[in-house]
Amino acid sequence: MEKILGFASLGTAGVAAVLAMSLHAAPASAQEATLYKNPQCGCCESYADYLRENGFTVEVKPTHDLAQISRDAGIPDDFQGCHTGFLDDYVISGHVPIDVVNRLLEERPEIAGVTLPGMPLGSPGMGGAKQEPFKIYTVEEGVSPTVYSVE
Repeated sequence: MEKILGFASLGTAGVAAVLAMSLHAAPASAQEATLYKNPQCGCCESYADYLRENGFTVEVKPTHDLAQISRDAGIPDDFQGCHTGFLDDYVISGHVPIDVVNRLLEERPEIAGVTLPGMPLGSPGMGGAKQEPFKIYTVEEGVSPTVYSVE
């Protein structure tokens, strides 16, 4: 399959996700997001609520293909978050704090997006107390992730 919209070869689910966000994306002011998550994951629903509380309209799409959707978006396996969202022209993976999301949308760097790997305690949508600073990494095709922000 050809390279589409700056992403590596995409599987069927990835193509649908990218095309849906790219062809039907609303202006940034609409703050629309699509969040892909495993069907049984409750913390992902909590993160979607967190985005809603911060002015975003969020469509949640349960899927059993989350790892592949994340790979198709350019996120290496060991940097994948608990869920994968598409917001404006960016991928947001994991429980990324809203300040980082807003910074990304304001600065508009030439990257595919950002990721907070795993499910760190105390992160938005997760329970528990924060154990250590959150390291949010860049997602760029063909480039190893680098630290975008420490929160």
